[in-house]
Amino acid sequence: MTHLLLQVKEVSKSFPGTQALDKVEFELKEGEIHALVGENGAGKSTLMNIIMGVHQKDSGSISYEGNLINIEDPLHANRLGIRAVFQELSLAQHLSIAENIYINNQPLNAMGIINKAKMHTEASKLLELFDIDIEPGTLVKDISVALRQIVEIARAISQECKLIILDEPTASLTGHEIQKLFEIMTRLKERGISIIYISHKLEEILEISDRVTVFKDGKNVSTMETADSDKEQIIKNMVGRELQSLFPERKSIVGQTVMDVKNLTGDCFSDVNFSVKAGEVLGFAGLTGAGRTEMFRAIFGIDRKLTGDVYIDGIKRNIKLPSDAVRYGLGYLPEDRKDLGLFLRDSLKNNIVVSSLEKVSGHIFMNRKLEQAEASQQMASLDIKAPTINQQISALSGGNQQKALLARWLLVNPKILVVDEPTRGVDVGAKAEIHKILRKLADDGIAIIMISSELLEVLGMSDRIITVWQGKITNCLINDKIGEEDIAKYIYGEQGIPLS
Repeated sequence: MTHLLLQVKEVSKSFPGTQALDKVEFELKEGEIHALVGENGAGKSTLMNIIMGVHQKDSGSISYEGNLINIEDPLHANRLGIRAVFQELSLAQHLSIAENIYINNQPLNAMGIINKAKMHTEASKLLELFDIDIEPGTLVKDISVALRQIVEIARAISQECKLIILDEPTASLTGHEIQKLFEIMTRLKERGISIIYISHKLEEILEISDRVTVFKDGKNVSTMETADSDKEQIIKNMVGRELQSLFPERKSIVGQTVMDVKNLTGDCFSDVNFSVKAGEVLGFAGLTGAGRTEMFRAIFGIDRKLTGDVYIDGIKRNIKLPSDAVRYGLGYLPEDRKDLGLFLRDSLKNNIVVSSLEKVSGHIFMNRKLEQAEASQQMASLDIKAPTINQQISALSGGNQQKALLARWLLVNPKILVVDEPTRGVDVGAKAEIHKILRKLADDGIAIIMISSELLEVLGMSDRIITVWQGKITNCLINDKIGEEDIAKYIYGEQGIPLS
């Protein structure tokens, strides 16, 4: 008989103006992978923060290993054998990989001094589980977002634990890395370790979990055996409606070429040639680390390019800084909205208008009325859900934060908008809204370049699809009667037709 490790009964939690949890019930068995799904703001993270001792519940009870317990803080949770890898990574950027994995748990020698050699050896063994060959002494600031995610997970499994919470752990991982993670999760499960798995990727949930619980509006709507559920049923429970179509209809009238990139070469890519037209959604598909992001960081003036030219409206543009790119009509949403896109401690309003200060300023001072009006208009137009325009943006859901970044660029009124992983870490409802916004922008004549690791998203949104492998463009596909397998063979290295 399988025993319950964790039992949550009628737990409620409110914040000013928000009932985050309303008499929630949740159970986790020993040696179970239990998926937790729901739209952003449904209450999943609040419950996990209570289980980790970050927040205290207002009412209800929590039993752990058969005993009623009040988890006082994260250190208390760790002592109980509860570990978490949250979506917002918490690594120390200027410490090494090994130091981050064993932080506060460093192996000591007989004299009580940190045994760095042993720490590096043990860290290497953990990284080998993911087939990662990297020096454990490498500083975290020098590794990719995907590798940082793996370091977080390695830290969680480096110590004896009974319960691991994984919050969107595959957001930055490649297909190979995801399968390695699933293998490790299965091994942990076989050892009797329980896992709460939070993800918006329903295919992964159906593949790896034993049970799935759906949250909506701070309540648990349903708990079902994964083997007895399917994607459509989960989505209907999450959003309260059936999604007739995952993606908006592609009906843009494609116009003239607005940007030409010729012979672009940088540190992580070479000989890149492509063009994009007004009203077109041009998808860039490839594995994490293939060079897609680096190409556009160079085009936008963030990173250096070694050779190559960028033509906008048929004129060669010398883009040395992002301000040059903006002046020529180019906008860019980065893949990491938290670190690279948002000012988390600032308001929604300021995050929207920050790239359009000239537009909302007077001769000497900011025009506060105009600033408020412009931001409010964008908030209403994109249906950004927030109590007020002055709400601190860190308090908003991932989908609303992403829409705020889109609003920022709509004020700039770009000719070309690059969106890098535009729906990473957002729920299915917000994802559909963002897709509709992008398609409407294309219908209005803006050229959209969409970088995405989700092949279904690339297929559903793009008019043309460019595939990238190891810093090179391998093919350009017209999105008509092609499938995921057609894209997959080119992002894994099969050479296609060179672009002229």
